[in-house]
Amino acid sequence: MPDQANKQRELTFLAQTADVQPDCGTLVELAGRAPIAVFRLGDEFFATDDTCTHGAASLCDGEIFDGQVECPFHGGTFDIRTGAATTFPCTKPLAVYPVVVENGRIYARLDSEDGS
Repeated sequence: MPDQANKQRELTFLAQTADVQPDCGTLVELAGRAPIAVFRLGDEFFATDDTCTHGAASLCDGEIFDGQVECPFHGGTFDIRTGAATTFPCTKPLAVYPVVVENGRIYARLDSEDGS
């Protein structure tokens, strides 16, 4: 079992909670990796890959409704909580990353996809 210091090293800072508006995607660009989207649904925060799995669209530019984000290019949708593709033409799920919120800061374990 990893100690607290190792656990902290696995976490990557993404954003301040105050900077992530409800029902709106926040784009996070980190060196050496694809962009991440941070979403706020109620009091919960979620991190997914930002790029649609069907086309090269930023999901942070999409509309959010009922816990889903709509791709701005072709209108396919994804479940923000699970990453599941929920409407055509999207069929491949998004990677979803475990999120930790501490002291108003949002972190994610980016070495782990889909909650593993």
